[in-house]
Amino acid sequence: MSRKILVTSALPYANGSIHLGHLVEYIQTDIWVRFQKMLGNTCYYVCADDTHGTPVMLRAEKEGITPEQLIDRVWHEHKADFEGFHVEFDHYGSTNSPETKEFAQAIYRKLKAAGLIEVRSVEQFYDPVKNMFLPDRFIKGECPKCHAKDQYGDNCEVCGSTYSPTELINPYSAVSGAQPERRNSDHYFFKLSADTCQQFLREWTRSGTLQPEAANKMQEWLGGEGESKLTDWDISRDAPYFGFEIPDAPGKYFYVWLDAPVGYMGSFKKLCDAKGINFDDYWKPGFDTELYHFIGKDILYFHALFWPAMLKHADFRTPTKLFAHGFLTVNGEKMSKSRGTFITADSYLKQGLNPEYLRYYYAAKLNGTMEDLDLSLEDFVAKVNSDLIGKYVNIASRCAGFVNKIFNGKIPLVRIGSIEDENGKRTAPNWSGLRGIIHSSEKIADAYNQRDFGKALRLIMALADETNRYIDEKEPWVVAKRALDNSAEYDNLADCCANALNAFRLLTLYLKPVLPMLAENVETFFNIPPLKWDDAQTLLSADHHINPYKHLMTRIDQKQIDAMVEANKQSLEPATDTHSPARHAEAQQHAIAPIAETISIDEFSKVDLRVAKIINAEHVEGAEKLLKLTLDIGEAQPRTVFAGIKSVYDPEKLKGRMTVMVANLAPRKMKFGLSEGMVLAASGDAPGLFILSPDDGAQPGMRIK
Repeated sequence: MSRKILVTSALPYANGSIHLGHLVEYIQTDIWVRFQKMLGNTCYYVCADDTHGTPVMLRAEKEGITPEQLIDRVWHEHKADFEGFHVEFDHYGSTNSPETKEFAQAIYRKLKAAGLIEVRSVEQFYDPVKNMFLPDRFIKGECPKCHAKDQYGDNCEVCGSTYSPTELINPYSAVSGAQPERRNSDHYFFKLSADTCQQFLREWTRSGTLQPEAANKMQEWLGGEGESKLTDWDISRDAPYFGFEIPDAPGKYFYVWLDAPVGYMGSFKKLCDAKGINFDDYWKPGFDTELYHFIGKDILYFHALFWPAMLKHADFRTPTKLFAHGFLTVNGEKMSKSRGTFITADSYLKQGLNPEYLRYYYAAKLNGTMEDLDLSLEDFVAKVNSDLIGKYVNIASRCAGFVNKIFNGKIPLVRIGSIEDENGKRTAPNWSGLRGIIHSSEKIADAYNQRDFGKALRLIMALADETNRYIDEKEPWVVAKRALDNSAEYDNLADCCANALNAFRLLTLYLKPVLPMLAENVETFFNIPPLKWDDAQTLLSADHHINPYKHLMTRIDQKQIDAMVEANKQSLEPATDTHSPARHAEAQQHAIAPIAETISIDEFSKVDLRVAKIINAEHVEGAEKLLKLTLDIGEAQPRTVFAGIKSVYDPEKLKGRMTVMVANLAPRKMKFGLSEGMVLAASGDAPGLFILSPDDGAQPGMRIK
């Protein structure tokens, strides 16, 4: 029975170009959708530009245009990039649409009617020059922990500490440079801490909707039974702001993260209106349809907690599955503008590189987990040239010419042999390799369905290897010289060409979700209709006429890669714009922060780093970000350190763990107590903190040199 499926990818933000990090997600999704359509399932794929928020407003102002003009221009740029890589949406829209506005306001009203919206007065920094409240990432100042300059208002990129903007020393507006003022404003909160939300999310996140590693992370954020670790979510922003105004709240706008996922609904509604599809079939509970979101692991928090809680309490269905993927590294490192590995989609295409090379390479690396994947440019060249040119295309190029020269452009008959099976004898192709290719369709289909594209391609390339070995054994280039004068050799050549080209057709079918344009060219060569998955059980009929063979792919030239890297190199000059860090798929760039100024060995030696054992960890009442750690560093009395890691670590799982701390940092008096040092943690632009741990064998109190 045909399934009814709706698929989405995370919405790219309308404040930057599509780069190779983004494309991991959209290529992964497109392959899965194309496979579902080849199976005969009804499958719709929608997406949209995420258009609202302060960064878009400020960028438009800087460019002297309206936000609407900016997002329209970027929409066309994004759409062209996706089309360039054969990402085929059924509809690609914008969150700045009447459909998205209608759904966002309807969801808000239902949440309000359910008693899940609360208004509270919040103290914020206000820019007196720009006359606007400042988001955390638009406030900079001196870190209150390590005193590094020019740090953001929510976390320090030097020491990894998290804090509130009001803790910054000498804060200033990243928009105007002015000293901000503290002002109070009414904000609207979605009560995620409510019992009804907490209980629902505990059940939903354990229901199998998430990958195991994602489900485990959700339990850390949710806490155990009886705990209430989730805090209420601020869903409002003050004017001036580019977005949708909150109903019955003049001057208050929905925070962009509220209406961004609602953009899935808005984009699909646009498709429904154009195609006569019933929207409720896919978004209301009780229908036999499926809903899948493909996202980066950096936005799990929003998609696995906020989004399902909103949907559930607004009487919409929740996703069937969330599929999270990892980040992209290039040559084993974070994408770098200075090295030229922060590569845009447009620059890749401008070098004349076939977009299906990248589709194939990504597919070969993807396995359905949240693991990061690496684009090794050297391996990229070698793998594409070896697999696609040396193995797959090589099959057709070695045999197709003989069909035109000797068999008048007609595929010879595949001779049939009799084989034993559990039901007795049956007929099948006389070459066991062709039988194996036919029988592999189920295993390959299962790998595609599980998003283990790497496994699917390994199976396909093993079949291509077997086919090439068969051709090597049959030596058609030798047999062809005698075929016209020798009937036995004529039959041998006919066998080889029939088996090899039927194998090539089946391998093309299996590769079609990954290489759709190449498959289309092969369909033209074979003079056949578009391949469907059911076609794996059939062979080309005898005397089927094919077209003259034309080269299907060319090898990658290393010079193209070198030129692409050179074209993307940029000097790391200080940023002068006011864009906030990217979000959604754009966070996949996770570019490295500039290295701090050089220090001497004498300066470094002043920092006393010690191995510490966490003998206790606990929540701090009234603190949103802090855990209280009790640390043993070999002294007579353990030390207390308050660390801003509550959002990512379960205190129970920290107990007994070894870590690293700064032991000679001056004690700091906090309202929760005295903090006697600092635990070291790593962080980047993407969400997440990672405390450091020494190798096994290190003992509390050992100095790190």
